[in-house]
Amino acid sequence: MTFDANGATPKQPATAHGSNPPERPTPPAYSRESAAAMFGAAAPSASAPVGAAGPSSYTGLPPAPRLGPSALGATAVSAAGPRPPIVRRPGAGAVYKGLPLPVRIVIWTLFLVVVGFVVGATAPTGLQRLGAVAALKPGLLAWYAVRTFGFLAYFVIAASVLYGLLLSTKILDSIAHRPVSFALHKDLAIVGMVLATLHAVILIADQSFAFTPRAILVPFASPYSPVSVGIGQLTFYLSLVVTLSFYVRRQIGQRAWRLLHYATFLSFIGASYHGIMSGSDSGTFWAFWVYLIPVTAAVFLLAYRIVISVAGRARRSGADQALVPGRSAAPLGPLDRPGSGGILRRPS
Repeated sequence: MTFDANGATPKQPATAHGSNPPERPTPPAYSRESAAAMFGAAAPSASAPVGAAGPSSYTGLPPAPRLGPSALGATAVSAAGPRPPIVRRPGAGAVYKGLPLPVRIVIWTLFLVVVGFVVGATAPTGLQRLGAVAALKPGLLAWYAVRTFGFLAYFVIAASVLYGLLLSTKILDSIAHRPVSFALHKDLAIVGMVLATLHAVILIADQSFAFTPRAILVPFASPYSPVSVGIGQLTFYLSLVVTLSFYVRRQIGQRAWRLLHYATFLSFIGASYHGIMSGSDSGTFWAFWVYLIPVTAAVFLLAYRIVISVAGRARRSGADQALVPGRSAAPLGPLDRPGSGGILRRPS
């Protein structure tokens, strides 16, 4: 490489074809005055030493300007490129949105209308019969109370089981906060146990059968239908253990608590069997539907819970196989449609 007479601009040697390549444009020369005008500092003089103090000394480049959050955000986006699309994780539940206010008003209005209709249609007849029983056979009031608390306990226990299934399937997550739903599930279980306790204690005052404290506490020691009543007693103790597990969940761990919570299904089956086989109203038309509706709903929600659990495991297994190099992604199914919580699969 050769230089011109001033020793500034290099000249490229001739190529093999005998011609010089086009020269690059020479960058403009900057003087001390132009540097001072650009950077707002005095240019160093030829006689002044580097770093000398004084107003005419050269202070170097000015400090870089501070960038605000918007500038930093724009710089980060421009440097890193467009953000990747958000992929929904498999198994993620619905986001809480809540029911619209008009829908809530309609639901509560219908609920109050139904409750008012039931109370208005049954309360006069019920009070009249209770008055006649109190006048003729006061001892039968305890038997009516036992039947009433028995049905109320079954209603609340069934509601607790169904609410727990709705929690596990994440159906309620879009209309209710999960902590609130969990607290309501626990409260229903506690109220159910209180009503079941009253159902058993009032038997001591019943004059139809000689129920003693031992016959109430010891399974299969009942003077009336010992087998079905004994199953109800075992159901009560099992439900009591499950209810108390809410208060020791942190001590025993989440996994052990969930395994223990599966006993709820056994207690619900036992409560249904006890009510159908021991209840004196089981042969009536209304009692048939009282037991049929909760049992059918529980079977449906349990089957649905099993299906979505198996489907979730299949999706996770397919995702793991898709991430392995050399393996093709699993075929898409109906649960992988847009909006169904499916995952983004890597192409083969």
